[in-house]
Amino acid sequence: MNEFMQLTVELREEILEGCLDRYEHGQKYDRKNYDHFYYIKEETKPLFEKIETWEEDAQAIVHKLPIFPNQIQNTKDNLEIMILHSYFHDVRKKRFMELYHSVMYNLDIVLNQETSS
Repeated sequence: MNEFMQLTVELREEILEGCLDRYEHGQKYDRKNYDHFYYIKEETKPLFEKIETWEEDAQAIVHKLPIFPNQIQNTKDNLEIMILHSYFHDVRKKRFMELYHSVMYNLDIVLNQETSS
């Protein structure tokens, strides 16, 4: 459970906050440029792997978590979407922030459950 909590912290601090920073301050990449596509693919591969690991671990211990299986799946999906939007800047800031707050809410529920138990 400690490893899962550490992974949750990493998702929140590294991936989620990294997406927000990249969206607000990062370079906007062109979807049609193959060089950009392959660069982003290589750069994001470890992020997607970490998210996949978190989702698998969360589903395995869902009975110990204060969130439902669909919240776990939605958190994974939203994080993956946010990664792509943070590079391509292809959604309005309002939509990006909705995704951001949704993911943060679910990760905070998991993290706060650990401190209260």
